[in-house]
Amino acid sequence: MRFDFLSRLIPASAPELLTRRPAYVRLRTGLVVALFAAIYLVIGGRLVMLGALEEPTPVAWPSPPSKARPDILDRNGEVLAMDVPSASVYAEPRKMVDVDEAIEGLMRVFPDLDPVDLQKRLSSRSAFTWIKRTTTRAERDALWALGIPGVGFRDELRRLYPNGRAAAHVLGAVNVDNIGIAGIEKWVDRQGLQALRGAGLDLDSDNLEPIQLSLDLRAQHALSVELAAGVEKFQAIAGAGVIMDITNGEIIALASLPDFDPNTPTDALKPDRINRVNVGTYEMGSTFKAMTTAMALESGQFDLRSVVDASSPLRFGRFSIRDYRGQNRPLNIPESFIHSSNIVMGKIAMAVGPEHHRSFLKQLGQLDRLVTELPETASPLYPAKWGDLNTATISFGHGIAVTPLQASMGIAAVVNGGRLLRPTFVKGAEVQERVVSEGVVSQRTSEALRFLMRLNARVGSAGKADVEGYFIGGKTGTSEKVVNGRYDSGTVLTAFMGIAPAHAPRYLFMTILDEPKPLPETYGFRTSGWNVVPVTGKIISRVLPILGVAPSAEWPASPFPAMVSARAWGSNLFDGPRRVAVSEP
Repeated sequence: MRFDFLSRLIPASAPELLTRRPAYVRLRTGLVVALFAAIYLVIGGRLVMLGALEEPTPVAWPSPPSKARPDILDRNGEVLAMDVPSASVYAEPRKMVDVDEAIEGLMRVFPDLDPVDLQKRLSSRSAFTWIKRTTTRAERDALWALGIPGVGFRDELRRLYPNGRAAAHVLGAVNVDNIGIAGIEKWVDRQGLQALRGAGLDLDSDNLEPIQLSLDLRAQHALSVELAAGVEKFQAIAGAGVIMDITNGEIIALASLPDFDPNTPTDALKPDRINRVNVGTYEMGSTFKAMTTAMALESGQFDLRSVVDASSPLRFGRFSIRDYRGQNRPLNIPESFIHSSNIVMGKIAMAVGPEHHRSFLKQLGQLDRLVTELPETASPLYPAKWGDLNTATISFGHGIAVTPLQASMGIAAVVNGGRLLRPTFVKGAEVQERVVSEGVVSQRTSEALRFLMRLNARVGSAGKADVEGYFIGGKTGTSEKVVNGRYDSGTVLTAFMGIAPAHAPRYLFMTILDEPKPLPETYGFRTSGWNVVPVTGKIISRVLPILGVAPSAEWPASPFPAMVSARAWGSNLFDGPRRVAVSEP
């Protein structure tokens, strides 16, 4: 019965009621399903859109990132050039959100930029444009803080010259891609660095050995300071100087003014910034008389006791060669040297002959382009047809133009025993590989030239470079410059070649002043003995102690034995111990 009662309470449709849900439940379920369906539709649609779009293209760099370069050091290990981290700023105009805002921010960090140019470039539809190459860390941080859309950075290396203008013409410069474009920097690339880069080698500073130059930064500073003071004092338009170790041809210092800061390489492009020592060609004037005298002694036709008449001008038709403040009398060879007689030099060169004269100067490297590590150089200028008149004028440095470094090389050869060495800017460069010729003059002739240069510093035109405590020798030169196709006596180039110590030379000092002006203290004269010689004297007095050459209270014992033995004119000045008062011979 119990079961009958229960069966009456449960309707016949109970199973159907148990499976039926309320309406609100069905509604909620439908909404959830619809929501998920919508989400999946949105995601699917976005995926379809992304799949249809092109992949984003990477920045198309117009040049590879700058590569590492080796450090450049002076002979004592002081850094002359090095790489430092840097960054270049670029923009992608297509991704610019607000061009005006971008320009405002960029100008705030880089006020030297041209806003008109920026507007033009950033408003274009180009994919890439450089904003600033090789920025500083402070500039990068300032720009980063602005967060300008479409502006980015590329990490690079920047070349730093920590000593500014020091040795600028030797070091040269690099471009924005850290590639050498001048000087030693360009030479370094030519030694294989550029080839290694081209082969795809990723070099860094740890892989590269430093380049050690022959320059002494201390001597370089002293040379530059004294040369600049001389240029300013005598109101010259330019000046140049070089210090060479004549025993091995190493260049200890080189300066050419006006110079430039290699940290701003565009300044090097100014026409007055050339390297006058290695690129400029000049008539070196009477400094050439040292080579002419050496040729005369080597020829066997003359010795130091030979006398040549200089009482009247040397004439070639309507053209006459005269002496500046001539003695108007016969002169022996030492007299002609210290009085710088054009007449005597012309006569002895003509006696030797044009062919031998030309051959001798070629042996001394004066007729060929001088090749050193510096890519910038110039070829000498001389007449194609070399006749008697050419021989006469070239004998005293007129009618031939060479680089000052070339002339220095020739003078070094006639005083170092006759060994012609190609100069070098690299410390420890193999000497034998740079020997151009041996025995260009004999040992006796070389001693004679050292004696004559010392005599000239003692009683001649080089006296203002005779630094107390040092045994200096030298030869002066003054040449008229060509103005409007003619020699102008009022516009000159003055030059000086000094050696120290004169009896056993170690260093050669070459200095030139371009268009020095006369001063009251020079009594209106503009010749070399009044300007470039005292400038060189100051250079010598500062540099020799730096190079470890100590002054001496006594002259060297028997500095010119062959000259004393031959009783050459003036040799009595150096026969025996130094005397306080010495009368001229």
